[in-house]
Amino acid sequence: MKYTTSFISSIKDIDSSQWQALARDAGPFLQYPFLAAMEACHCVGPETGWQPHHLSVCDGDKLVAVMPGYLKEDSYGEYVFDHGWAHAYDQHGLNYYPKWISAVPFTPVTGNRLLISPEYEERDILQVAVPALKALSEQGCSSSHILFSPYHNSKSWYEQGFARRYSVQFQWYNYGYQTFSDFTAALTSRKRKALRKSREKLEQAGVSLTRITGDALTSEHIEFFIRCYQQTYLKRSGHTGYLTPAFFRQIFSTMASNVVLVVAAQEQEPVASALFFYDDNGLYGRYWGAMKEVDGLHFETCYNQGIAFAVERGIPLFNPGTQGEHKILRGFEPTWCVSLHKLYDADFQHAVEQFLQQETPQIARYFQQAATVLPFNEAMQTTLKTTSTAVVTPDAATTKKRNDNEV
Repeated sequence: MKYTTSFISSIKDIDSSQWQALARDAGPFLQYPFLAAMEACHCVGPETGWQPHHLSVCDGDKLVAVMPGYLKEDSYGEYVFDHGWAHAYDQHGLNYYPKWISAVPFTPVTGNRLLISPEYEERDILQVAVPALKALSEQGCSSSHILFSPYHNSKSWYEQGFARRYSVQFQWYNYGYQTFSDFTAALTSRKRKALRKSREKLEQAGVSLTRITGDALTSEHIEFFIRCYQQTYLKRSGHTGYLTPAFFRQIFSTMASNVVLVVAAQEQEPVASALFFYDDNGLYGRYWGAMKEVDGLHFETCYNQGIAFAVERGIPLFNPGTQGEHKILRGFEPTWCVSLHKLYDADFQHAVEQFLQQETPQIARYFQQAATVLPFNEAMQTTLKTTSTAVVTPDAATTKKRNDNEV
């Protein structure tokens, strides 16, 4: 087979049905409607720091693989921090930007980045995809980066010369719970009591919560959420957020069956809301906002309501967003995240690999420390993914030969 590669400056130049065929089971953020809304509603594009530059692989006229990609002039909105690398380039009189990344903008959720037709082999696609990325260096790109890639997919890229970088997020797992009470029964008595008191306090304050999805979502719900989102960003960062109102309106229209909105009201007056995305394989908490401060409302809206929804729908995992050790005590277990990096200056690539050799043990210690303070009772400890099996940990990949036989 003879493959051809090209870079596409807008997802609208790819047939949506072809993209969707490749993105099946890839999660809500790799679906055509999500990425198309990002572009159409100016969340990415000129002046945003995210210029669409998607990699496509064709077998004749047939699209057989794609990678969502962007040319970046900065490192904002990525959640894998490489500002130090950019500074080092600058100190040596070199340009770190532009760089190319494969990621979902502003969305640090692990998922496949190279979407391949099931009729084709990954190793064959990589034989043309990797040189296509390398050719970007001839156009001034310093490097290629693949962010939040599944751990099991990272070996192939590692063998192609990409360095692996690890980080930790916190994720809730559904251990066959039938009710929210089943989940709380798995916690220590102290944590159950604290959770119960927190929910009772909200009830006494006149707070009620509603989960809304599908056709039940109204324009009033959507506009209230947008106000909450913008208010929170204004308070925290001094701007109204990276995502535009038009983006949210389009998403609520095109992906209504993949979003759930939690609305909190106090004395029947809406005061806060949180937006989640979901499919059969996962629930993902993304955006939150509040019009007033209510003690304990953030945790209930963003975490407890997400867990309750996942239990209700039989969803196997819940990713509540990046960062935040406070999630551990609410039943979220540490989980590994992987990013892959190829700098096209050989000396800098070597320097990054040395840096990662030093960083990885620190990340591993952080993971193990987090695992020791999980709030589950003793009977549940043997069931947890984090403690019941040999947890896949960052290995010595950065110090091994690239033709090793690691898992």
